[in-house]
Amino acid sequence: MIKKKILKLRSIYKNYNIEGYIIPKNDAYFSEYSSPDRLKLISNFSGSAGYAVILNKKNYLFVDGRYTLQAKIESGKQFKIIEIPKETPKSIFKRKINLGFDPQLFTNFTIRRKVGNIPNLIPINENLIDKIFQKKDRKISYKFYNLSSKITGESISSKIDRLLYNLKSKKIDNIFISAPENVAWLLNLRGKDNPFSPIPNCKLILTKNRKIFFFSCPKKIQKIKNDKNYKKLKFCNYHSFEEIINNLNGKNFCVDKNTCSITNENIIKSKFKIKLNLDPCYILKSIKNKTELKNMSITHIKDGVALTKFIYWLKNINRKKITEVNAQKKLESFRKLNKDYLFPSFNTIAGTGSNGAIVHYRAEKKTTKEIQKKHIFLCDSGGQYKYGTTDVTRTICFSKQKDEIKNQYTNVLKGHIAVVQTNLKKMNIGKKIDIRARRFLKKRGLDYSHGTGHGVGFFLNVHEGPQSISKYNSIKLREGMILSNEPGYYKTGQYGIRIENLVYVKKYLNKLFFENLTLVPLEKDLINFNLLNKEEKNYIFNYHLTIYLKLKRYLTKNEKKWLASFLEF
Repeated sequence: MIKKKILKLRSIYKNYNIEGYIIPKNDAYFSEYSSPDRLKLISNFSGSAGYAVILNKKNYLFVDGRYTLQAKIESGKQFKIIEIPKETPKSIFKRKINLGFDPQLFTNFTIRRKVGNIPNLIPINENLIDKIFQKKDRKISYKFYNLSSKITGESISSKIDRLLYNLKSKKIDNIFISAPENVAWLLNLRGKDNPFSPIPNCKLILTKNRKIFFFSCPKKIQKIKNDKNYKKLKFCNYHSFEEIINNLNGKNFCVDKNTCSITNENIIKSKFKIKLNLDPCYILKSIKNKTELKNMSITHIKDGVALTKFIYWLKNINRKKITEVNAQKKLESFRKLNKDYLFPSFNTIAGTGSNGAIVHYRAEKKTTKEIQKKHIFLCDSGGQYKYGTTDVTRTICFSKQKDEIKNQYTNVLKGHIAVVQTNLKKMNIGKKIDIRARRFLKKRGLDYSHGTGHGVGFFLNVHEGPQSISKYNSIKLREGMILSNEPGYYKTGQYGIRIENLVYVKKYLNKLFFENLTLVPLEKDLINFNLLNKEEKNYIFNYHLTIYLKLKRYLTKNEKKWLASFLEF
C-alpha cells in the first residue's frame, strides 16, 4: 500500500521539474499533532516527530532516537531509517538535485536545518500529498472559548502590556505570532483543534499601537466574536494576510523562526525588516504564575488518584487476562471518574515486555500483547483537565524480577532523584542537569536516547519550550517553569524502564529548587535498596508520605492500606 502511494507521488515529479519531495510531520500551524498527518499518509510512520525525503529511486525517513525502532517496524520495508542527529541528510545527497517542498509547511530555519544547502530547493505552492490523495473534510468545527483571569491568573490586557514592553525594549514595531499555543496564552483563549491539547488554530499580528489582527477559521470564532474580552480584535481571513501587511506602519517585525512559514515570512519581508526571529511569548508563557501553579497542583491530585487506583487495580485486583489496550482503556476509565477530566494529553504508551523497549510505542489491536506476570509493564500517559495538564510514567512489575532489571530500575530511579534534588542556584540549565540524570547508568556503560525532560504548558501542550532537560538545552531555568523528569533505560527486544514526574521550579527563602507535582507511587518491588544511599531512601519515604497524605481521602480502605505499605522498607 505504501509502495503504491510512493509511486503515485513520484509520477508527478516531472510536472514540477523535481527529483524528490520532502514531507514534514507538521501542518501549517506547526503543531506536534498535525491535521492532516501527511507524513503518516505517505510512510505509515505514526510518531510525533520526523520527516521523509522521497527521491526518484530511494526513500528516506529521518527520526530521532525515540523513534528509530518504531520507524523500522512501521516504515522500514519502504524507507531507509536515518537517526538524527547521528546522521544528517547530507549523506543522501551525492549531487545537487531539485528537491520540492511546500513553503507553507517549512520555515527558512527548519528547511535548512533539515536538508542543508546541498539540494536546489524548489517551492511548490500546492501540497503534492494533498494533490494525489483526497482530503477528508472535517465536519465539526469546535468553537474557541475564553478562560477567565481567575483561571489563568492574569488578564489579556496585562499579558499584552508585558509583550509590548518586551518588544519596545528591542525597538520592534510589529509581531506576527504564528504559533497557536502562544496566541492561546496571550489571549487566554482555548479551543479543540488538536486531539490532545485545547489549542485553537489561529495566528495574529500585534502592532506597537495595540492593534490586533486575528486570523482563524470564521466558523470557530462565533462564540468569542461578541465576547467583551475580544472586542478590540479585528477578525480576519487568512487570504487577507498580504493586504493587511501592506497596510501596516512601522519599519520592522518580529517573527518566529520555528513557526512562521516561508510563505508568510516572504510576504512580511517584502515591506518590513525582520529584526527578531524568536517569539518572546515562549519564555513569557513558560513562567507560570501562582494561580497556574495552584491549578496544576490541584489537577495532579486528581490525576494522582486515577493513577494510584489504576496501579492498585492492575497489581492487586485484576485476575483476568489483560492486554496493553485493555490496560490503557482501564486507566482512561479511572481518569473519567473525575468530572473535570477532558481527554488525554497525548497517546498513551502502554508496553509490556519487549514493547516497553520501544520508547514511544503505541498499543493497537494488531500489536497489543497480553501483560504477563513475568514481564515488566511501562505506562506513560497524561490528561487534560479543567484546568491543568499532566504527564506521568510508571514501570510496574507483577512478580519477583531478576537482579539485572531491579538494578537498572534503581539506577534510573537514582538519576530521577538526582534531578529533583538539583541545587538550581548552582546548576540552572538543562544540559547540566541532564548529566546528573544519566550518571548512574553511564557508570555501567548504559544510556538512553531521549532527553531527560521537556517543558509543560498550563492547560495547553504537554510538550512546551523553550526549557528542557537535555544534552543540548541552555535555557536558564526560572521560578515557575514546569518540566518533566523522565530518565529511562531500554533493552531492545526485552524490556523498557522509565520513571517520569512533572516538577516545577519553586523559590523559598531565596533558594530555587524542584518541587514534585506528580503524586503517583513508585514501583517499590523493583528497587534494589542496597544501591541507595540514606538521602535517596529518605526522598522515597517522604515522597510516598506526601502522596499518602494528599490522596488518602479519595481512596477506598484497601487502596489506602496498600498505599500506606509504601512507607515501609
